[in-house]
Amino acid sequence: MTTVVHSISRAWLTTGATGAQNYDEFADDAEITAIISANPHSALAVEMPHLAPDSLGKSFTDSLPDAVARLALERAEGGYAPSEHVVVLYRITAPGEPTAYGLWSMVDTDQISASADEAGLVIRNEEVFIEKVRERVALARAVSTLLSPVLLLQTGKGDELHAALAAATESAGEPAATDTDQTGRTHAIWPIGPGPLQDELTTLAGGGELVVADGNHRSLAAQTGRLPRFLAVVTTPASVAIQPYNRLVSELPMPPEEFLTRLRGSGAEVIELAELETLVKGTIQIYLDGRTFGVQLPVDKNLPDVENLDHALVERELLGDVLGLDPGDKRISYIGGDYPAEWLRGEVDAAHAELAVLIAPVTVDDFVAVNLERQKLPRKSTWFTPKARGGLVLAQLD
Repeated sequence: MTTVVHSISRAWLTTGATGAQNYDEFADDAEITAIISANPHSALAVEMPHLAPDSLGKSFTDSLPDAVARLALERAEGGYAPSEHVVVLYRITAPGEPTAYGLWSMVDTDQISASADEAGLVIRNEEVFIEKVRERVALARAVSTLLSPVLLLQTGKGDELHAALAAATESAGEPAATDTDQTGRTHAIWPIGPGPLQDELTTLAGGGELVVADGNHRSLAAQTGRLPRFLAVVTTPASVAIQPYNRLVSELPMPPEEFLTRLRGSGAEVIELAELETLVKGTIQIYLDGRTFGVQLPVDKNLPDVENLDHALVERELLGDVLGLDPGDKRISYIGGDYPAEWLRGEVDAAHAELAVLIAPVTVDDFVAVNLERQKLPRKSTWFTPKARGGLVLAQLD
């Protein structure tokens, strides 16, 4: 049976020290430099070469030769073990959490669909920052390797894939490698070579529409770079959850009181709160100048539903119309669910930022509905957990 999911022709599997958060999971660049300093074997030193301690001060482009040298050295010194024509079983475990499963593999780039009139089984669902896409293309060309996967949700055969992956890992014996991330989750991998099991898993993984849960920039980079296939972890709906994806604004272009006045003038309902409260769909919360406010932003009933989701309203109404900031403005930081509300409030209290914007997570129902309609969510609006680690399984492109 034909499938859009394939084995990795030339894979490199970590031997235990190269695992890393993906390059876009951080609140600021200094965190990346600190992680590389503590673990120079981390794949971040290759993925974000300009932030490695010995490359600071160089641009991303000027640091690409450093990335090439670091990856070659890791391979030569045994940080990665080569493997051919494999898919890789993936299991993520943590106390108190359901076990998550996935399949490292390659997926056909020509199957990516970004709109209702574009055919394909891989649905990309968020707007992107084009400069980040260009960086991913440049890195892939320089190192001839993909280091981080696109996380794909299998919507058609999700339950069957989940059961098959669980059974396969249960009988696979000791993993080829394990890695513990910053949250305490344990990531384990097992390569599966050609044969009936590989065929079964790739068929199930490609058995229905695949929705990009994480890696919209990486999937577009595969298209822009004209790669025939891209590295992916195909996972199941039962393996993931959606957490909040908030915003920090480092510098307001106006005094706090003027901002609040303009916010109310835009038609928003603004109520001061005694403290941060549980977030609910339809109302955001903001924190500035030591004060907390609940805000209901005005919706435009003439627009599609996706344009009135909370993250879209924040981008269009609060950041755009009230503050006059483009989504790519360097003053805006996109803060994923690994950073709790208290952390964002602390950043404002410490004067590292002037405004925190807290937004309820996109619901699974909304996420599915938007994707089935082949519409796009706003940038940085879905923070899926657990995250697939970069640097565990690499795909060589040549």
